[in-house]
Amino acid sequence: MDHASIVTTCRRLALEAGAAIMEVYEGPEFDVKAKADASPVTVADERADALISAGLAAAFPDIAIVTEEQAASHGVTATTFFLVDPLDGTKEFVQRRGDFTVNIALIEDGVPTRGVVYAPAIGRLFYTLADGSTVEETGPHAADARGPVKALEVSDPDPAALVVVASKSHRDQATDDYIGRYAVRDFRSAGSSLKFCLVAAGEADLYPRLGRTMEWDTAAGQAVLLGAGGSVVRFDDHTPLTYGKAGFENPFFIAHAPGVPLAGA
Repeated sequence: MDHASIVTTCRRLALEAGAAIMEVYEGPEFDVKAKADASPVTVADERADALISAGLAAAFPDIAIVTEEQAASHGVTATTFFLVDPLDGTKEFVQRRGDFTVNIALIEDGVPTRGVVYAPAIGRLFYTLADGSTVEETGPHAADARGPVKALEVSDPDPAALVVVASKSHRDQATDDYIGRYAVRDFRSAGSSLKFCLVAAGEADLYPRLGRTMEWDTAAGQAVLLGAGGSVVRFDDHTPLTYGKAGFENPFFIAHAPGVPLAGA
């Protein structure tokens, strides 16, 4: 597997997709449609999806692609495949809150081994390198040339004073009850897959998700977190969150720096 080429291509496609998304975001009003599951979709999702899918297929014709926006791809059963969410956080996008992301991941034997998360409206770009380690590119971001990067490593958390990050759009009482089992010093709220990246960057220690997600929502963020030394485990038994599950639906999960003593389910 040529991970160096995969990383370079995924980074470029994420930036190009981000530019296409921002053209819609900064333009006139756009229509918001409802998909079969009632989740929102816009022309920005569709343009980004088409760009990424075509780019991956051209560069890596032998690797399957599963993308949120193409239901026909959801029957893929390969053990190695790309997993794409072209615009995660469409609710944040529609409400012009800024922290939506482009997500591209490579799955190998159930594990997201490489990934890129790009938040174009706030200018943050996270990705794994060829060796699997994670960096944040600090910009400026040019599709054809990598800018300055800094290596990321998860925090060394103080269990008596944790920093917790949770969803803006999907926070509920069950999540609050679970967070209440920890000694929390500070709380951060973020949309989309940025929550994984905040843990990867050492800006938060713990991200619990007690709600429905799909694999394309989490794969790239999990790759970024794993490359920074973090973990993502199932909520019920604390085993690693894996990919390629039937229907691509995730169980509840906990993303965390290894020094966090996890509360039981």
